Amino acid sequence: MGLEETLVITMFASFMGLLLLGFPVAWALAGVGLLFAVIGSVLVQYFDADLWFTWAGTIGVLDARIYGIVANELMVALPLFIFMGIMLDRSGIAEKLMHSLVRVLGPLRGGYAITVVVVGILLAASTGIVGASVVLLGMLSLGPMMQAQYNKPLAVGTACSVGTLGILVPPSIMLVLMADRLGTSEASVGKLFMGALIPGMMLGAMYILYIVIASWLKKDLAPAPKHHDRLDGRAVWDLFLSVVPPLALIIAVLGSIFFGIATTTEASGVGAAGALLMALLSRRLNMTVLKDALYQTSRTTAFIFGIFIGATVFAAVLRGLGGDDVIRAAITGLPFGTTGILLTILLVTFLLGFFLDWVEITLIILPLVAPVVFSLGVEPVWFAILFALCLQTSFLTPPVGFALFYIKGVCPPEITTRHIYLGVLPFIALQLLGLALVFWFEPLATWLPNEIYGGP
Repeated sequence: MGLEETLVITMFASFMGLLLLGFPVAWALAGVGLLFAVIGSVLVQYFDADLWFTWAGTIGVLDARIYGIVANELMVALPLFIFMGIMLDRSGIAEKLMHSLVRVLGPLRGGYAITVVVVGILLAASTGIVGASVVLLGMLSLGPMMQAQYNKPLAVGTACSVGTLGILVPPSIMLVLMADRLGTSEASVGKLFMGALIPGMMLGAMYILYIVIASWLKKDLAPAPKHHDRLDGRAVWDLFLSVVPPLALIIAVLGSIFFGIATTTEASGVGAAGALLMALLSRRLNMTVLKDALYQTSRTTAFIFGIFIGATVFAAVLRGLGGDDVIRAAITGLPFGTTGILLTILLVTFLLGFFLDWVEITLIILPLVAPVVFSLGVEPVWFAILFALCLQTSFLTPPVGFALFYIKGVCPPEITTRHIYLGVLPFIALQLLGLALVFWFEPLATWLPNEIYGGP
């Protein structure tokens, strides 16, 4: 093993070690990058890290890289989509939709859980923020399901898992970041949005099918309530009125992108304005709510951009050490064909999801493996959707599954951590099944983008 390979492996190991010690991700990335920039400049003869300064002290290339991150028009969509999701959370639309659906589906066995899935899909397609969706679904559904004597793992597993659809179903901030990191027009934001639509809806349908079959096979798993409101025309009309606002926002945002009326950034502005209008019409908008939404938006955006800048430093130094060549040689040297290499990358991504958040994996791992995968002739949109499906499971896999922490914070006292872990296991299996289906049936991810944007 040569010096460069040793430094690359040590660099990754140092980053993982700092994470396990509890250091913030952004500082760990930037700090390790700075340290190995110094080591590389001393030990490596042809070290070229494309650093943010020259040794003469003048501002150089990486400054332009960091400025480019902030000035990138596509990145403007991130805070706007985040603001849209937070304002929808404050508007009360989800509560109204939940109550209306319960009146219609409540009499069915497993009706409450099916309601959670339907509301979760609509939230996913209109907010794209996992934390807000999981917390909101948990607060709205766990109490009624406990009163209806639902099985505890099923109740909490449904609310927790459905909330993670927001990271996959467009408009998804993860897909926006992935499109930027892939850096190819063949995997633009619009194409990734279209590619994720069918797999995202498929996962939602699989969740509903699982709940129906499980509650039918085991009668006490999700019993129908003994007392419920009578289903009448008024209930159906209320449901229609509850579904129209989120659907209108989804059509306005995604439709404007898909039909070429607006860019992704412009569509995110439409979504933010639409969410603000809905909060105003629902009489939930005041200065306190607006200030809190702006604060949460700024905080989340700063967190993502901090990691973005740290990852830029880390990646620049890694490339200077020859990390791209090391990783390319490691991947292409595997004793498999293209299919085996792709499966290995997805397996490693799945395992990394136990310890890393999707942001770090997207910003660090994806840019390193994507060029190698594309050089093997793999379709970019298909690979990106497979990668996204794999990352979605990271929200549910302990010990770093953030959705598990979100749901724990709003669980009734009788629901324990063991119930949460048992509850999400079937949904992790369903997500992996969905990943396998997209892997073996590529058109699930590529047919819609090709129909809309043209392609083979």
